[in-house]
Amino acid sequence: LLNKPTGVVTTAEDTHGRPIVTDLVPAEPRVHPVGRLDLDTEGLLLLTNDGALTHRLTHPSFGVEKEYVAHVDGTPGRGALRRLREGIELDDGPTAPASASVLSPGVVRITIREGRNRQVRRTLEAVGRRVRRLGRNRIGPLRDPQLPPGEWRELTQDEVRALERAVAAAPEPGSGTGTTPG
Repeated sequence: LLNKPTGVVTTAEDTHGRPIVTDLVPAEPRVHPVGRLDLDTEGLLLLTNDGALTHRLTHPSFGVEKEYVAHVDGTPGRGALRRLREGIELDDGPTAPASASVLSPGVVRITIREGRNRQVRRTLEAVGRRVRRLGRNRIGPLRDPQLPPGEWRELTQDEVRALERAVAAAPEPGSGTGTTPG
């Protein structure tokens, strides 16, 4: 579990010479990031060498929640929050409904179950709120408010089991059973 600082690229290689998340963790065992946080977003990021777990954590059909706190210009009103909760039409299609609430003036908590490119920023902009600062503070059952930016730690066995339970609740994509969480 890494607390990615801003200015670091979520990739294992970068042809532009920018700092990358794998520079922040030991070289062995070799790991890759699970999903992405854009260059300007900080917060929790998993790194692993387990491809099956990566798939289950990132594929939207498994519905693993990712919670963000956004500092925005102004405070979204009730109508904007309702739109976020119902889903927003973006240029690449509608988003799934999100959980959204105002924590304090200009600070919004938003929880999504998919993870399209810059999705949180784009949905907030669609309701008229420019994001000034964005951080992810939860991935599924995992939180760690004490982990400093740029620092990492290994998951505990209990955390690994909690992640496995979180992804086991949803059907495998294409299995024809259940419904896609949304």
